[in-house]
Amino acid sequence: MQITQDSAVEFHYTLSEAGEQIETSTNDQPLSYIHGGKGMLEGLETALTGKTAGEKFSVTLAPSESYGERVDDLIQRIPLKHLQGDTKVWKAGMTAMVHSNQGQHQVTLVKAGRFNADCDLNHPFAGKTLTFDVEVVSVRAATSEEIEHGHVHSEDGCGHSH
Repeated sequence: MQITQDSAVEFHYTLSEAGEQIETSTNDQPLSYIHGGKGMLEGLETALTGKTAGEKFSVTLAPSESYGERVDDLIQRIPLKHLQGDTKVWKAGMTAMVHSNQGQHQVTLVKAGRFNADCDLNHPFAGKTLTFDVEVVSVRAATSEEIEHGHVHSEDGCGHSH
């Protein structure tokens, strides 16, 4: 089955910039998404269109097709209590998740104080030309419930982490 609008797709990826590996899913669960549901990078989704399970390919995306260009003055002071991450001690260079009215964002700490941190709101991959090595694991038609929810459900329901 080919990947088309409303396909439920699982794939593994390895992400690199200029030959340096940044992250990979190959030691973990594959990534899943609903094709055409706005949950995937546009350039990557375009490259996945028409592919089938078992196919492997590589695609290089310019910043405009992935996380956008860096914006130099996107620094904001955020109270430490709003930062989510695996640490009790925040330091410059660390990344954290922040919830805002626009949803969840990944930020990079520029400077951390006792109560607040100055955070760079650019995505850590903004301004980078990224190469994705992709292996399509599975392709099937998404259920109407998955399409409505905007994400793939696992066998045990809505796929929330336990």
